[in-house]
Order: sequence, then C-alpha cells, then structure tokens
Amino acid sequence: MSHASNVCGTILDLEKVGEICRENDIFFIIDGAQTAGCVDVDIQKLNADAIGFTGHKSLLGPQGIGGFIVNDKINSELNTLIEGGTGSLSDTERQPDYMPDKFEAGTLNIPGIYGLNASLKYLLDYGIKNINEKEKYLLDRFLEGLLNMEKIKLVGKKISDGRTGILSIDFVTDDNGLVAHELSKKYGIMTRSGLHCAPSAHKTLGTFPNGTVRFSLSHFTTLEEIEYSIDCIKTTPICQTGCGIYVE
Repeated sequence: MSHASNVCGTILDLEKVGEICRENDIFFIIDGAQTAGCVDVDIQKLNADAIGFTGHKSLLGPQGIGGFIVNDKINSELNTLIEGGTGSLSDTERQPDYMPDKFEAGTLNIPGIYGLNASLKYLLDYGIKNINEKEKYLLDRFLEGLLNMEKIKLVGKKISDGRTGILSIDFVTDDNGLVAHELSKKYGIMTRSGLHCAPSAHKTLGTFPNGTVRFSLSHFTTLEEIEYSIDCIKTTPICQTGCGIYVE
C-alpha cells in the first residue's frame, strides 16, 4: 500500500492496516516513495514486513536509485528476480542467499549510491522533523491563500496535518493541461498536470478524466515562492474568467 497519495498528499493510516495483516499472517508491504525523506517513517510502528522507496524524490538523490527494507520473515519467502555476478560466492553458479548480495546482481549504480549517500547525510543533519514542519508551514499558507478562490477545487484535506507537501488543484472550468502550460510559460511555475499515473485515485477523488494541476512543495521552497504562486493563480485570466488560455 502507498504510504501517501501522490495526487493529493494524504498520508494513509497504515498502522491499523499493518495490525490487521499481522493478525491474519499476511505480509504487509509499503510503498514509501512519497514519504521517505519528508515524513518520519517508523517501519516497526507501521507493522510493515517490507518498504520500498525511490531515491530521487524527498530523499534528494539522483534518478535511477532506490531500495527496499525487508524483515527476515518476508526475505525468507522472496525469490530473486535477477541473478548474476555479485563478487561473492564466485566459486558457485548460484545466487547468494544472504543480504544484500541476494538482490544485487551485476554492476551496481555506483554514482547513484554515492549521490544518495550524500543526500542521506544531509537529511540526517537537517532532520526529518524539521523538514516536515517546514513543509507543513508552507502548505498551510498555500491552502489559506487558495481556500476561497473561485473556479478552482482543492483536492484532498484542507489542512496540512496528515499530508505531505503535495497540493492538487482542479481548475474546474478549464483544461488543467493548458493551465499548467500557462503557469510554466508565463509565470515560470513548474507543475505536473494530468492523472499522475494514478487513474484510480483520480476516480476516487472525482477528478477523472481531467486530472489536476499538482504543486510539489519541499523544505527548499520559500514563503516568497508560495505568495508568488498564490498571486499568479489569482491574477491569471483562467481564474478570473474561466477563459483566456495563454498559448504562444
């Protein structure tokens, strides 16, 4: 299960799900791509058997690097998908059965590993709690500035508690793709529009098939950038009249 939605930022209550899985002897695997690096993730508290994560989002690493953490129970049940040289047990023709060699066949992504290692050192020094508090502060201001704005629909919770720094907006009278184009071309604001590889989530949220315009905040985002974004959304002809798409 996803720890948090990549569409609306809502953090799911996975602790209870993990308890149910444990009571029924079901493996519980968490997708931590949206929370690793910006939320304090306690694997034991969540009753997870495994968690996977990507390195290029809030962990601030390069693209093409990621990983997973597994407990002994689920590891004993996992078969290898890719096998090959590991630099260990070279006198045999079988894959090592111990970690991490079991799942690290072939030449590793050394540049990615070094890049992720550097970013992890930075994150540990800065503090995940500090990152989370900064993002919530910025998100609260962003939400406050958009709450009473006409012709837009804020998707998800209207407060920062229980969510990440993801904020999706549905420009209900316009094409969200063209809105994102205008924000980029005219105002220099980078967003992601569409269905975000999550059509089922958009169906649940009532934003299918038009999708949303997604803003992604981080602790690097400044309050000035938040205010600028609010002003741009307010002043763009799309929000004022529901028309006037800017296309060069």
